Amino acid sequence: MNLDFGFTDLSGTFSVLDVAIALLLAFACSLVVAWTYRASHRNISYSQSYVHTLIILGMIISLIMLVVGSNIARAFALVGALSVVRFRNAIKETRDVGFIFLVMGIGMACGTRFYTLAIIATVLVCGVILLMHRLNWFALDVQRQVVKVQVPADGEDRGPAIDDVLIRYTDEYELISTETVRGGALLEMAYTARLKKKVKPGTVIEALREVTSGQKATVLTGYDQTDM
Repeated sequence: MNLDFGFTDLSGTFSVLDVAIALLLAFACSLVVAWTYRASHRNISYSQSYVHTLIILGMIISLIMLVVGSNIARAFALVGALSVVRFRNAIKETRDVGFIFLVMGIGMACGTRFYTLAIIATVLVCGVILLMHRLNWFALDVQRQVVKVQVPADGEDRGPAIDDVLIRYTDEYELISTETVRGGALLEMAYTARLKKKVKPGTVIEALREVTSGQKATVLTGYDQTDM
């Protein structure tokens, strides 16, 4: 029986310069994407770890594409290996998924040596993102409030009276939840509403307290809370 213990290195299919250019370009382009994400982020869910992941992911995808090359069997083997990986971290915003796909596309372009494509795509896509952020495209300037009202759980239906107050002071409203509080002594109803122009939250609260036997009423506007 003839056993072959020879060592085979397939790295010769591409030069050290090819590897360096692909990985460094993937790093540079992913760095631009990460900076764009940071500059255009609006909410409080910003994560430094996520931004680092974008950069790492771009380089890893580039490396994977170098390994795969034009070998179909190798590509299927990598798909099978990666299919067992499970990520349990929830994506906080839908736009975060877009950035993941962007760095994946850039990494694929770098790994397959479409260097010009990777650079142009990075510049154009990031430019569009920054333009949309700068001009605040497609923003819906509608401010909604959450109105919470507590009423005694004594069997009396105060819903119509509350509806009258909300009709008077809001352009639209919708009941979103009803639950008991304080051991069932009170019934708390929560509404989403859009207050009419020049209507103050305090005015709504005073009107609600008149029909709820003086129980607690709350109007939440963004991060500001008015409570009486």
